Amino acid sequence: MPVLTALVLAAFAGYGTAWYLGVVEGNFALLLFLATLVTGLYWLAERLYFLPRRRLAAERLEASSARRRGELAARGITQVDGEVTEAKQKLLMQPWWLDWTAGLFPVILAVFVLRSFLFEPFKIPSGSMIPTLLVGDLILVNKFTYGVRLPVINTKLTDGTPPKRGDVMVFRYPPKPSLDYIKRVVGVPGDEVAYLNKRLTVNGQPVSKQPVADFFDEDSMLYFKQFEEVLGDRRHRILNDESRPSFIPGVENFQYRDNCRYSVEGVVCKVPEGHYFMMGDNRDNSLDSRFWGFVPDRNIVGKAFFIWMNFGNLKRIGSFQ
Repeated sequence: MPVLTALVLAAFAGYGTAWYLGVVEGNFALLLFLATLVTGLYWLAERLYFLPRRRLAAERLEASSARRRGELAARGITQVDGEVTEAKQKLLMQPWWLDWTAGLFPVILAVFVLRSFLFEPFKIPSGSMIPTLLVGDLILVNKFTYGVRLPVINTKLTDGTPPKRGDVMVFRYPPKPSLDYIKRVVGVPGDEVAYLNKRLTVNGQPVSKQPVADFFDEDSMLYFKQFEEVLGDRRHRILNDESRPSFIPGVENFQYRDNCRYSVEGVVCKVPEGHYFMMGDNRDNSLDSRFWGFVPDRNIVGKAFFIWMNFGNLKRIGSFQ
């Protein structure tokens, strides 16, 4: 067992290293599931087989010592060398290969349940959601609001509450589902979404957009036009870059591509059933549904709702719209 355990741990370490170096495309949900499964099997083996054997060996040692002391006492010898307490403790102690598997199972199980069914942490890697979310924000995503899903395969177990316009949602990027993206829900199934000349319209109704003070981007050292938008029951801010044209360059050939009409003014799309139209709040610097299409319900990960840390700016901690 020690050799087998060493090989298993080496396989996990090797996968993690290859993922970190970019040699393989990692899947943390799958890795955590396998870790939970493997350590769980060791935990069961420890409780049902290895621990009872160690306890039996300790009991036999203690019985043997008591028997020896009794025999010596019958001969009138009361001073006996050899204390078995330390030896008994060594017999009961978990070996290293169980300590690194069965011993970690409760912690790994707690992380697995928390991450898979309740809340999952994410880090914002890009500026597509500025000014709502900044690069480096560490956020929490609610995994049950939109329905509980099985980890890894993402099969829905409960319906939950359907996503609403204005929600900030994490989802699996349709062209490459191994990647997680975060955008704002702009269109729900059945909606007609139009983004023409940098103005958003949903089902023929212009979305409220009021100018506010310009936003200063510390990374680019530039000011951008900032507006307050009301989408559904969400009041949030968006950015527009006047130097960017209204037309959508580099559009991919995605599923339901025929539901969209592109022009020099922008795009108009009819959202199919079971799908959502997503856009970033940094409207002219966001790779979103305008470029790669609709997000199917099966790709939904959860609803983003809280910034729990930004090491560069602690004032960022808190909820957001």
